[in-house]
Amino acid sequence: MKAGLLGALRAVLTVATLSAAVSFVAVPSAQAQLRTLPDFTDLVEQVGPSVVNIRTTEKLAIQSTQGGPGEEEMLDLFRRFGLPVPNLPKQAPRKAQPQQPPQEEEQTKGIGSGFILSSEGLIMTNAHVVDGADEVLVTLTDKREFKAKIIGEDKRSDVALLKIDAVGLPAVKVGDVSKLRVGEWVMAIGSPFGLDNSVTAGIVSAKLRDTGDYLPFIQTDVVINPGNSGGPLINMRGEVVGINSQIYSRSGGYMGISFAIPMDEAVRVSDQLRASGRVSRGRIGVQIDQVSKEVADSIGMGRAQGALVRNVEAGSPAEKGGVEAGDIITKFDGKPIEKSSDLPRMVGGTKPGTKSTITVFRRGASRELTVLIAEIEADKPIAHAVGKEAKPKASAASQAFGLNVADLSEAQKKELGIKGGVRVEAATDAAARAGLREGDVILQVGNVEVSGVKDFEALLTKADKSKALSVLFRRGEWTQYAILKVAK
Repeated sequence: MKAGLLGALRAVLTVATLSAAVSFVAVPSAQAQLRTLPDFTDLVEQVGPSVVNIRTTEKLAIQSTQGGPGEEEMLDLFRRFGLPVPNLPKQAPRKAQPQQPPQEEEQTKGIGSGFILSSEGLIMTNAHVVDGADEVLVTLTDKREFKAKIIGEDKRSDVALLKIDAVGLPAVKVGDVSKLRVGEWVMAIGSPFGLDNSVTAGIVSAKLRDTGDYLPFIQTDVVINPGNSGGPLINMRGEVVGINSQIYSRSGGYMGISFAIPMDEAVRVSDQLRASGRVSRGRIGVQIDQVSKEVADSIGMGRAQGALVRNVEAGSPAEKGGVEAGDIITKFDGKPIEKSSDLPRMVGGTKPGTKSTITVFRRGASRELTVLIAEIEADKPIAHAVGKEAKPKASAASQAFGLNVADLSEAQKKELGIKGGVRVEAATDAAARAGLREGDVILQVGNVEVSGVKDFEALLTKADKSKALSVLFRRGEWTQYAILKVAK
Protein backbone atom coordinates (compact mmCIF):
# COMPACT_ATOMS: atom_id res chain seq x y z
CA MET A 1 0.00 0.00 0.00
CA LYS A 2 2.74 2.40 1.06
CA ALA A 3 4.87 1.32 -1.88
CA GLY A 4 1.95 2.04 -4.27
CA LEU A 5 1.40 5.50 -2.81
CA LEU A 6 5.10 6.23 -2.94
CA GLY A 7 5.24 5.25 -6.62
CA ALA A 8 2.26 7.42 -7.49
CA LEU A 9 3.81 10.36 -5.65
CA ARG A 10 7.07 9.93 -7.56
CA ALA A 11 5.13 9.90 -10.85
CA VAL A 12 3.32 13.16 -9.99
CA LEU A 13 6.57 14.84 -8.99
CA THR A 14 8.19 13.68 -12.24
CA VAL A 15 5.34 15.14 -14.33
CA ALA A 16 5.44 18.41 -12.36
CA THR A 17 9.19 18.62 -12.81
CA LEU A 18 8.89 18.04 -16.55
CA SER A 19 6.11 20.64 -16.81
CA ALA A 20 8.24 23.15 -14.94
CA ALA A 21 11.15 22.38 -17.25
CA VAL A 22 8.97 22.87 -20.30
CA SER A 23 7.70 26.19 -18.92
CA PHE A 24 11.22 27.23 -18.13
CA VAL A 25 12.35 26.49 -21.69
CA ALA A 26 9.33 28.30 -23.17
CA VAL A 27 10.01 31.60 -21.36
CA PRO A 28 13.03 32.65 -23.42
CA SER A 29 11.07 31.87 -26.62
CA ALA A 30 8.22 34.19 -25.55
CA GLN A 31 10.67 36.91 -24.58
CA ALA A 32 12.35 36.65 -27.97
CA GLN A 33 9.05 37.68 -29.57
CA LEU A 34 8.86 40.89 -27.59
CA ARG A 35 9.80 44.02 -29.53
CA THR A 36 11.94 46.65 -27.91
CA LEU A 37 11.43 50.40 -28.41
CA PRO A 38 13.55 51.88 -31.21
CA ASP A 39 16.75 53.77 -30.55
CA PHE A 40 17.02 56.91 -32.71
CA THR A 41 20.51 58.00 -31.65
CA ASP A 42 22.32 56.59 -34.69
CA LEU A 43 19.71 58.07 -37.03
CA VAL A 44 20.12 61.52 -35.52
CA GLU A 45 23.91 61.34 -35.98
CA GLN A 46 23.43 60.12 -39.55
CA VAL A 47 20.75 62.53 -40.80
CA GLY A 48 21.12 65.48 -38.42
CA PRO A 49 23.96 67.20 -40.36
CA SER A 50 21.76 67.22 -43.49
CA VAL A 51 18.98 69.26 -41.84
CA VAL A 52 19.15 73.06 -42.12
CA ASN A 53 17.46 76.03 -40.52
CA ILE A 54 15.81 78.50 -42.89
CA ARG A 55 15.17 82.13 -41.99
CA THR A 56 13.39 84.49 -44.35
CA THR A 57 13.38 88.28 -44.27
CA GLU A 58 11.39 91.00 -45.99
CA LYS A 59 12.08 94.69 -46.48
CA LEU A 60 9.58 97.14 -45.02
CA ALA A 61 9.39 100.79 -46.05
CA ILE A 62 9.50 103.26 -43.14
CA GLN A 63 9.09 107.04 -43.28
CA SER A 64 11.78 108.89 -41.33
CA THR A 65 10.96 112.09 -39.42
CA GLN A 66 13.23 114.82 -38.12
CA GLY A 67 13.13 116.31 -34.62
CA GLY A 68 10.71 113.78 -33.19
CA PRO A 69 6.90 113.92 -33.31
CA GLY A 70 5.31 117.34 -33.64
CA GLU A 71 2.22 118.78 -32.00
CA GLU A 72 -0.25 117.22 -34.45
CA GLU A 73 1.39 113.81 -34.13
CA MET A 74 1.22 114.05 -30.31
CA LEU A 75 -2.43 115.07 -30.37
CA ASP A 76 -3.21 112.21 -32.74
CA LEU A 77 -1.65 109.74 -30.29
CA PHE A 78 -3.90 111.04 -27.50
CA ARG A 79 -6.99 110.67 -29.70
CA ARG A 80 -6.08 107.13 -30.84
CA PHE A 81 -5.65 105.86 -27.28
CA GLY A 82 -8.76 107.61 -25.94
CA LEU A 83 -6.85 109.99 -23.64
CA PRO A 84 -7.98 113.54 -22.80
CA VAL A 85 -6.52 115.96 -25.32
CA PRO A 86 -4.38 118.55 -23.48
CA ASN A 87 -4.61 122.27 -24.14
CA LEU A 88 -1.20 122.97 -25.57
CA PRO A 89 0.05 126.54 -25.95
CA LYS A 90 -0.01 127.81 -29.46
CA GLN A 91 3.34 127.71 -31.18
CA ALA A 92 4.68 129.50 -34.16
CA PRO A 93 4.14 127.55 -37.35
CA ARG A 94 7.02 125.26 -38.15
CA LYS A 95 8.97 125.66 -41.28
CA ALA A 96 8.18 123.07 -43.85
CA GLN A 97 10.81 120.39 -43.75
CA PRO A 98 11.86 118.68 -46.94
CA GLN A 99 10.29 115.23 -47.03
CA GLN A 100 12.84 112.48 -46.58
CA PRO A 101 12.75 109.50 -48.94
CA PRO A 102 11.35 106.33 -47.37
CA GLN A 103 13.91 104.02 -45.86
CA GLU A 104 13.86 100.23 -45.88
CA GLU A 105 14.10 98.13 -42.78
CA GLU A 106 14.85 94.42 -42.93
CA GLN A 107 12.57 92.31 -40.76
CA THR A 108 12.45 88.57 -40.10
CA LYS A 109 9.45 87.13 -41.93
CA GLY A 110 9.53 83.53 -40.80
CA ILE A 111 11.53 80.53 -39.65
CA GLY A 112 11.37 77.04 -41.11
CA SER A 113 13.38 73.94 -41.83
CA GLY A 114 14.82 72.18 -44.84
CA PHE A 115 17.28 69.47 -45.82
CA ILE A 116 20.20 69.05 -48.19
CA LEU A 117 19.09 67.23 -51.32
CA SER A 118 22.48 67.16 -53.06
CA SER A 119 26.07 67.74 -52.00
CA GLU A 120 26.28 70.67 -54.46
CA GLY A 121 24.00 72.82 -52.32
CA LEU A 122 20.44 72.00 -53.38
CA ILE A 123 18.01 72.45 -50.46
CA MET A 124 14.43 71.19 -50.32
CA THR A 125 11.77 72.84 -48.16
CA ASN A 126 8.10 73.92 -48.24
CA ALA A 127 6.94 76.60 -50.64
CA HIS A 128 5.09 78.38 -47.84
CA VAL A 129 8.36 78.73 -45.90
CA VAL A 130 9.95 80.96 -48.58
CA ASP A 131 6.83 82.47 -50.17
CA GLY A 132 7.06 86.26 -50.41
CA ALA A 133 10.57 86.42 -48.93
CA ASP A 134 13.03 89.10 -50.08
CA GLU A 135 15.96 87.15 -48.70
CA VAL A 136 16.39 83.51 -47.65
CA LEU A 137 19.15 82.58 -45.18
CA VAL A 138 20.19 78.94 -44.70
CA THR A 139 22.11 77.93 -41.59
CA LEU A 140 23.90 74.57 -41.47
CA THR A 141 24.51 72.51 -38.33
CA ASP A 142 28.14 73.72 -38.31
CA LYS A 143 26.74 77.29 -37.94
CA ARG A 144 27.76 78.40 -41.44
CA GLU A 145 25.17 80.72 -42.95
CA PHE A 146 24.43 81.20 -46.65
CA LYS A 147 22.14 83.40 -48.70
CA ALA A 148 20.00 81.04 -50.75
CA LYS A 149 18.63 81.47 -54.24
CA ILE A 150 15.09 80.21 -54.85
CA ILE A 151 15.34 77.89 -57.87
CA GLY A 152 11.56 77.46 -57.94
CA GLU A 153 8.51 76.98 -55.76
CA ASP A 154 5.27 75.13 -56.44
CA LYS A 155 2.37 76.24 -54.24
CA ARG A 156 0.07 73.43 -55.37
CA SER A 157 2.37 70.78 -53.88
CA ASP A 158 3.97 73.14 -51.31
CA VAL A 159 7.49 72.20 -52.46
CA ALA A 160 10.37 74.66 -52.97
CA LEU A 161 13.93 74.13 -54.19
CA LEU A 162 16.78 76.39 -53.01
CA LYS A 163 20.49 76.65 -53.94
CA ILE A 164 23.39 77.76 -51.78
CA ASP A 165 27.00 78.27 -52.88
CA ALA A 166 28.58 75.31 -51.12
CA VAL A 167 29.93 71.90 -52.09
CA GLY A 168 30.73 68.68 -50.30
CA LEU A 169 27.58 68.91 -48.17
CA PRO A 170 26.05 65.85 -46.44
CA ALA A 171 23.02 65.01 -48.58
CA VAL A 172 20.10 62.89 -47.40
CA LYS A 173 19.19 59.48 -48.78
CA VAL A 174 15.73 59.35 -50.38
CA GLY A 175 13.57 56.40 -49.33
CA ASP A 176 10.96 54.37 -51.19
CA VAL A 177 7.56 55.68 -50.06
CA SER A 178 5.76 52.66 -51.51
CA LYS A 179 7.44 50.50 -48.86
CA LEU A 180 6.32 52.73 -45.99
CA ARG A 181 3.84 50.90 -43.74
CA VAL A 182 1.17 52.16 -41.38
CA GLY A 183 2.43 51.70 -37.82
CA GLU A 184 6.08 52.07 -38.84
CA TRP A 185 8.32 54.23 -36.65
CA VAL A 186 9.43 57.55 -38.17
CA MET A 187 11.41 60.56 -36.95
CA ALA A 188 11.37 64.29 -37.69
CA ILE A 189 14.17 66.84 -37.34
CA GLY A 190 13.52 70.56 -37.62
CA SER A 191 13.42 73.96 -35.95
CA PRO A 192 10.10 74.27 -34.07
CA PHE A 193 9.72 77.83 -32.78
CA GLY A 194 13.30 78.45 -33.98
CA LEU A 195 14.83 75.70 -31.79
CA ASP A 196 17.41 74.24 -34.19
CA ASN A 197 17.82 70.48 -34.70
CA SER A 198 14.93 69.37 -32.50
CA VAL A 199 14.17 65.65 -32.84
CA THR A 200 10.70 64.10 -32.42
CA ALA A 201 9.45 60.61 -33.22
CA GLY A 202 6.23 58.68 -33.71
CA ILE A 203 4.54 56.28 -36.11
CA VAL A 204 2.85 56.46 -39.49
CA SER A 205 -0.86 56.88 -38.75
CA ALA A 206 -2.16 56.59 -42.32
CA LYS A 207 -1.07 56.80 -45.94
CA LEU A 208 -2.71 58.43 -48.96
CA ARG A 209 -4.59 60.89 -46.78
CA ASP A 210 -6.65 63.24 -48.97
CA THR A 211 -5.94 66.83 -47.93
CA GLY A 212 -5.02 68.31 -51.29
CA ASP A 213 -5.77 68.10 -55.02
CA TYR A 214 -2.42 66.77 -56.13
CA LEU A 215 -0.88 65.11 -53.07
CA PRO A 216 -1.83 62.04 -51.03
CA PHE A 217 -0.27 63.00 -47.68
CA ILE A 218 1.42 60.77 -45.11
CA GLN A 219 -0.28 61.18 -41.72
CA THR A 220 1.82 60.67 -38.58
CA ASP A 221 1.64 61.36 -34.85
CA VAL A 222 5.15 62.86 -34.85
CA VAL A 223 5.18 66.12 -32.88
CA ILE A 224 5.29 68.97 -35.42
CA ASN A 225 5.02 72.67 -34.57
CA PRO A 226 5.52 76.00 -36.40
CA GLY A 227 9.11 76.03 -37.61
CA ASN A 228 9.16 72.29 -38.41
CA SER A 229 7.74 73.03 -41.86
CA GLY A 230 10.08 71.87 -44.61
CA GLY A 231 12.01 69.46 -42.42
CA PRO A 232 12.48 65.77 -43.25
CA LEU A 233 10.38 62.79 -42.14
CA ILE A 234 12.85 59.91 -41.73
CA ASN A 235 12.32 56.13 -41.59
CA MET A 236 14.32 53.71 -39.43
CA ARG A 237 16.81 53.15 -42.27
CA GLY A 238 17.81 56.81 -42.17
CA GLU A 239 16.01 57.62 -45.44
CA VAL A 240 13.83 60.67 -46.02
CA VAL A 241 10.30 59.58 -46.93
CA GLY A 242 8.48 62.91 -46.62
CA ILE A 243 8.57 66.66 -46.02
CA ASN A 244 6.78 67.77 -42.85
CA SER A 245 4.25 70.26 -44.13
CA GLN A 246 0.99 70.59 -42.17
CA ILE A 247 -0.69 69.90 -38.86
CA TYR A 248 -4.33 69.55 -37.91
CA SER A 249 -4.88 72.00 -35.09
CA ARG A 250 -7.55 74.12 -33.47
CA SER A 251 -5.04 75.97 -31.33
CA GLY A 252 -2.23 76.61 -33.82
CA GLY A 253 0.00 74.04 -32.08
CA TYR A 254 0.42 70.28 -32.29
CA MET A 255 -2.68 68.21 -31.47
CA GLY A 256 -1.59 64.71 -32.46
CA ILE A 257 -2.06 64.81 -36.24
CA SER A 258 0.69 65.81 -38.67
CA PHE A 259 0.97 65.55 -42.44
CA ALA A 260 4.02 65.07 -44.67
CA ILE A 261 4.43 65.38 -48.43
CA PRO A 262 5.47 61.96 -49.84
CA MET A 263 9.06 62.12 -51.05
CA ASP A 264 8.35 60.49 -54.41
CA GLU A 265 5.93 63.31 -55.24
CA ALA A 266 8.34 65.93 -53.91
CA VAL A 267 11.22 64.60 -56.04
CA ARG A 268 9.07 64.73 -59.19
CA VAL A 269 8.25 68.35 -58.45
CA SER A 270 11.88 69.24 -57.64
CA ASP A 271 13.10 67.67 -60.90
CA GLN A 272 10.83 70.02 -62.86
CA LEU A 273 11.79 73.01 -60.71
CA ARG A 274 15.47 72.26 -61.32
CA ALA A 275 14.93 71.92 -65.06
CA SER A 276 12.66 74.91 -65.73
CA GLY A 277 11.89 76.70 -62.46
CA ARG A 278 8.22 75.74 -62.72
CA VAL A 279 5.95 72.70 -62.65
CA SER A 280 3.89 71.70 -65.67
CA ARG A 281 0.74 69.65 -64.95
CA GLY A 282 -1.75 67.96 -67.21
CA ARG A 283 -5.45 68.67 -67.41
CA ILE A 284 -8.42 67.29 -69.36
CA GLY A 285 -11.09 69.85 -68.44
CA VAL A 286 -13.64 68.03 -66.29
CA GLN A 287 -15.26 68.79 -62.95
CA ILE A 288 -15.74 65.67 -60.89
CA ASP A 289 -17.34 64.28 -57.75
CA GLN A 290 -17.36 61.10 -55.70
CA VAL A 291 -19.48 58.09 -56.72
CA SER A 292 -21.76 57.09 -53.87
CA LYS A 293 -22.74 53.47 -53.26
CA GLU A 294 -26.37 54.36 -53.88
CA VAL A 295 -25.56 55.79 -57.31
CA ALA A 296 -23.29 52.84 -58.18
CA ASP A 297 -26.05 50.36 -57.32
CA SER A 298 -28.72 52.27 -59.23
CA ILE A 299 -26.75 52.44 -62.50
CA GLY A 300 -25.46 48.86 -62.37
CA MET A 301 -21.80 49.48 -61.51
CA GLY A 302 -21.92 47.12 -58.55
CA ARG A 303 -19.16 48.91 -56.63
CA ALA A 304 -18.68 52.57 -55.75
CA GLN A 305 -15.49 53.61 -57.53
CA GLY A 306 -14.21 56.11 -60.06
CA ALA A 307 -14.87 59.80 -60.59
CA LEU A 308 -18.29 61.10 -61.59
CA VAL A 309 -18.03 63.73 -64.35
CA ARG A 310 -20.29 66.62 -63.34
CA ASN A 311 -19.25 68.95 -66.12
CA VAL A 312 -17.13 68.90 -69.27
CA GLU A 313 -15.48 72.17 -70.20
CA ALA A 314 -16.26 73.40 -73.69
CA GLY A 315 -13.36 72.89 -76.09
CA SER A 316 -11.41 70.88 -73.52
CA PRO A 317 -9.45 67.67 -74.22
CA ALA A 318 -12.20 65.71 -72.49
CA GLU A 319 -14.91 67.13 -74.76
CA LYS A 320 -12.81 66.52 -77.87
CA GLY A 321 -12.15 62.97 -76.67
CA GLY A 322 -15.87 62.23 -76.24
CA VAL A 323 -16.22 62.43 -72.45
CA GLU A 324 -19.77 63.39 -71.41
CA ALA A 325 -21.30 64.76 -68.24
CA GLY A 326 -22.61 61.82 -66.23
CA ASP A 327 -19.79 59.50 -67.28
CA ILE A 328 -17.93 57.76 -64.49
CA ILE A 329 -14.21 57.59 -65.20
CA THR A 330 -13.00 54.26 -63.83
CA LYS A 331 -9.47 54.05 -65.29
CA PHE A 332 -6.78 56.40 -66.52
CA ASP A 333 -4.10 54.88 -68.75
CA GLY A 334 -5.15 51.47 -67.47
CA LYS A 335 -4.76 52.39 -63.80
CA PRO A 336 -7.92 51.99 -61.72
CA ILE A 337 -9.48 55.06 -60.06
CA GLU A 338 -10.76 54.02 -56.67
CA LYS A 339 -11.88 57.50 -55.56
CA SER A 340 -12.40 60.77 -57.38
CA SER A 341 -9.26 62.39 -55.93
CA ASP A 342 -7.12 59.81 -57.77
CA LEU A 343 -7.99 61.34 -61.16
CA PRO A 344 -6.50 64.87 -60.78
CA ARG A 345 -3.30 63.32 -59.39
CA MET A 346 -2.96 60.95 -62.32
CA VAL A 347 -3.81 63.57 -64.93
CA GLY A 348 -1.72 66.23 -63.20
CA GLY A 349 1.31 63.94 -63.23
CA THR A 350 0.98 63.33 -66.98
CA LYS A 351 3.08 65.42 -69.34
CA PRO A 352 1.01 67.85 -71.47
CA GLY A 353 0.82 66.67 -75.08
CA THR A 354 0.56 63.00 -74.08
CA LYS A 355 -2.21 60.84 -75.55
CA SER A 356 -3.92 59.00 -72.71
CA THR A 357 -6.68 56.41 -72.54
CA ILE A 358 -9.70 56.98 -70.31
CA THR A 359 -12.15 54.21 -69.43
CA VAL A 360 -15.66 55.47 -68.69
CA PHE A 361 -18.82 53.75 -67.48
CA ARG A 362 -21.75 55.12 -69.48
CA ARG A 363 -25.34 53.89 -69.61
CA GLY A 364 -24.55 50.46 -68.22
CA ALA A 365 -21.38 49.69 -70.19
CA SER A 366 -17.69 50.56 -70.19
CA ARG A 367 -15.91 52.15 -73.13
CA GLU A 368 -12.43 53.51 -73.81
CA LEU A 369 -11.76 57.05 -75.01
CA THR A 370 -8.53 58.78 -76.07
CA VAL A 371 -7.71 62.29 -74.90
CA LEU A 372 -4.77 64.60 -75.61
CA ILE A 373 -3.53 65.96 -72.26
CA ALA A 374 -3.37 69.76 -72.11
CA GLU A 375 -1.46 71.95 -69.65
CA ILE A 376 -3.32 73.10 -66.58
CA GLU A 377 -4.79 76.59 -66.76
CA ALA A 378 -7.51 78.72 -65.21
CA ASP A 379 -11.00 77.29 -65.50
CA LYS A 380 -13.15 78.77 -68.24
CA PRO A 381 -16.64 80.12 -67.51
CA ILE A 382 -19.52 77.75 -68.17
CA ALA A 383 -22.83 78.80 -69.73
CA HIS A 384 -25.50 79.66 -67.18
CA ALA A 385 -28.72 77.75 -66.64
CA VAL A 386 -31.70 78.01 -68.94
CA GLY A 387 -34.44 80.53 -68.45
CA LYS A 388 -38.07 79.94 -67.53
CA GLU A 389 -40.80 78.72 -69.83
CA ALA A 390 -44.54 78.33 -69.38
CA LYS A 391 -45.27 75.37 -67.12
CA PRO A 392 -47.11 72.52 -68.87
CA LYS A 393 -49.47 70.18 -67.08
CA ALA A 394 -47.72 67.14 -65.57
CA SER A 395 -48.69 63.61 -66.71
CA ALA A 396 -49.74 60.86 -64.32
CA ALA A 397 -46.31 59.18 -64.65
CA SER A 398 -44.48 62.40 -63.81
CA GLN A 399 -46.82 63.17 -60.92
CA ALA A 400 -46.08 59.76 -59.39
CA PHE A 401 -42.42 60.84 -59.04
CA GLY A 402 -43.32 64.42 -58.09
CA LEU A 403 -42.08 65.97 -61.34
CA ASN A 404 -43.39 68.47 -63.85
CA VAL A 405 -41.10 68.93 -66.87
CA ALA A 406 -40.95 70.82 -70.16
CA ASP A 407 -39.05 70.53 -73.44
CA LEU A 408 -35.96 72.65 -74.05
CA SER A 409 -35.76 75.00 -77.00
CA GLU A 410 -32.95 74.57 -79.53
CA ALA A 411 -31.42 77.82 -78.28
CA GLN A 412 -31.40 76.51 -74.71
CA LYS A 413 -29.79 73.22 -75.78
CA LYS A 414 -27.12 75.12 -77.69
CA GLU A 415 -26.45 77.41 -74.75
CA LEU A 416 -26.01 74.43 -72.43
CA GLY A 417 -24.07 72.38 -74.98
CA ILE A 418 -26.43 69.37 -74.79
CA LYS A 419 -28.35 67.35 -77.37
CA GLY A 420 -31.51 66.66 -75.39
CA GLY A 421 -33.13 66.64 -72.00
CA VAL A 422 -36.10 68.15 -70.18
CA ARG A 423 -36.31 71.08 -67.82
CA VAL A 424 -37.79 70.60 -64.33
CA GLU A 425 -40.66 73.06 -63.85
CA ALA A 426 -41.66 71.76 -60.43
CA ALA A 427 -40.31 69.13 -58.02
CA THR A 428 -42.34 67.71 -55.13
CA ASP A 429 -42.60 64.46 -53.14
CA ALA A 430 -40.03 61.88 -54.38
CA ALA A 431 -38.27 64.38 -56.66
CA ALA A 432 -37.94 66.97 -53.90
CA ARG A 433 -36.67 64.34 -51.45
CA ALA A 434 -34.03 63.35 -54.02
CA GLY A 435 -32.84 66.96 -54.21
CA LEU A 436 -34.28 67.95 -57.60
CA ARG A 437 -35.62 71.47 -57.96
CA GLU A 438 -37.01 73.90 -60.52
CA GLY A 439 -34.51 74.78 -63.24
CA ASP A 440 -32.68 71.44 -63.23
CA VAL A 441 -32.26 69.76 -66.62
CA ILE A 442 -32.78 65.97 -66.63
CA LEU A 443 -30.48 64.24 -69.15
CA GLN A 444 -30.95 60.52 -68.41
CA VAL A 445 -33.44 58.25 -66.66
CA GLY A 446 -32.15 54.82 -65.61
CA ASN A 447 -29.08 54.95 -67.90
CA VAL A 448 -31.22 55.96 -70.93
CA GLU A 449 -30.79 59.35 -72.59
CA VAL A 450 -33.81 61.65 -72.67
CA SER A 451 -34.43 63.59 -75.88
CA GLY A 452 -37.61 65.34 -74.75
CA VAL A 453 -40.80 65.18 -72.70
CA LYS A 454 -42.24 62.32 -74.79
CA ASP A 455 -39.22 60.08 -74.09
CA PHE A 456 -39.18 61.14 -70.46
CA GLU A 457 -42.83 60.24 -69.89
CA ALA A 458 -42.38 56.85 -71.61
CA LEU A 459 -39.40 55.99 -69.39
CA LEU A 460 -41.26 56.95 -66.20
CA THR A 461 -44.31 54.92 -67.27
CA LYS A 462 -42.15 51.79 -67.72
CA ALA A 463 -40.18 52.34 -64.50
CA ASP A 464 -40.70 49.95 -61.60
CA LYS A 465 -41.99 52.24 -58.86
CA SER A 466 -41.04 49.74 -56.17
CA LYS A 467 -37.35 50.25 -56.95
CA ALA A 468 -35.03 53.25 -56.80
CA LEU A 469 -34.70 55.09 -60.12
CA SER A 470 -31.49 56.91 -61.06
CA VAL A 471 -31.79 60.28 -62.79
CA LEU A 472 -28.83 62.19 -64.27
CA PHE A 473 -29.45 65.93 -64.20
CA ARG A 474 -27.70 69.22 -64.87
CA ARG A 475 -27.80 72.18 -62.49
CA GLY A 476 -26.03 75.25 -63.80
CA GLU A 477 -22.55 74.03 -64.65
CA TRP A 478 -22.77 70.85 -62.57
CA THR A 479 -24.00 67.38 -63.58
CA GLN A 480 -24.92 64.78 -60.96
CA TYR A 481 -27.20 61.87 -60.10
CA ALA A 482 -30.41 61.85 -58.06
CA ILE A 483 -32.12 58.71 -56.77
CA LEU A 484 -35.93 58.79 -56.94
CA LYS A 485 -37.85 56.61 -54.48
CA VAL A 486 -41.66 56.62 -54.56
CA ALA A 487 -43.11 56.49 -51.03
CA LYS A 488 -45.05 53.28 -50.34
